[in-house]
Amino acid sequence: MGGLGRVVALLVVIYLLVMLVLGWFWSSEPDIFSVRDNLALQETKDKPLTGVATTSTLAKVTRTLLDKPGGFMSNDVMPPGIWLDNIPKWEYGVLIQVRDLSKAMREAFSRSQSQSTEDLSLAKAESRFNFDHRSWALPASESEYRDGITALEDYLERLTDADKHNAQFFARADNLRYWLSTVETRLGSLSQRLSASVGQRRLNTDLAGEEKASRSTSAPAEMQVKTAWMEIDDVFYEARGSAWALLHFLRAIEIDFADTLGRKNAQVSVQQIIRELEATQATVYSPMILNGSGLGMLANHSLVMASYISRANAAIIDLRELLSQG
Repeated sequence: MGGLGRVVALLVVIYLLVMLVLGWFWSSEPDIFSVRDNLALQETKDKPLTGVATTSTLAKVTRTLLDKPGGFMSNDVMPPGIWLDNIPKWEYGVLIQVRDLSKAMREAFSRSQSQSTEDLSLAKAESRFNFDHRSWALPASESEYRDGITALEDYLERLTDADKHNAQFFARADNLRYWLSTVETRLGSLSQRLSASVGQRRLNTDLAGEEKASRSTSAPAEMQVKTAWMEIDDVFYEARGSAWALLHFLRAIEIDFADTLGRKNAQVSVQQIIRELEATQATVYSPMILNGSGLGMLANHSLVMASYISRANAAIIDLRELLSQG
């Protein structure tokens, strides 16, 4: 039994080492890909059709989410995926942006007026992308998301077929503002959650700006806001994933809405937002996300990320205001 025990112990050690190496490899985030190179795979024309860049980028981002090292890990029930938490949070951040853009495509980009008929393929894609990301069977999340990609590809095929007129993409300023308003609220929430890593007392401004405003239940005039210690790295990687997806989408928007942005002289505003989001993808050299005090001796990675996200969010607010002007 002594010899058998040593063999079992050795096998356990080897198994744990393999899982450790595999977990380290799976924890690597996908690189930023070229939106223009991905667009070149879709068309050979000098000037791509309106909507192709955004649609193909949405499909590529979602496919990368599923096909990166380790695949989609948010619903893993076996090691090492079940032991990892940073990459699943990164996946969730990407998925939120995928859901928001697919919703905007169904409700705004593909429709000429509020009373026009929605595209059935985009409706299917949105419903599939909103499936529970933690479902591992019957059906698995991956199968639902791949169905969503297939629906996007069907829309893209009809969009690029000159003989078919049942798929459209309208690059209008009001459509772009609709999507940017959602992005604005997402980044605002992430910025607040990241900033709360050090904790602070905040005055309640929920009803500011309107004298007769009311609320469902009472709330204290001052609140202590702090992200739980065990959730700091989760929020950090969710923001990092969200920014990774968003910078690709904005590069695609820059192509499809080139004329609209040109009329508003807003190209540089989009480029500045992209630059702020690119900064969020810098290499993290620390083996763990640190949570030093604001001006303390240790770094606070959440506050650094919050700075980039806040500046990107402020630039988006300015861009929406610019697009609303005649």
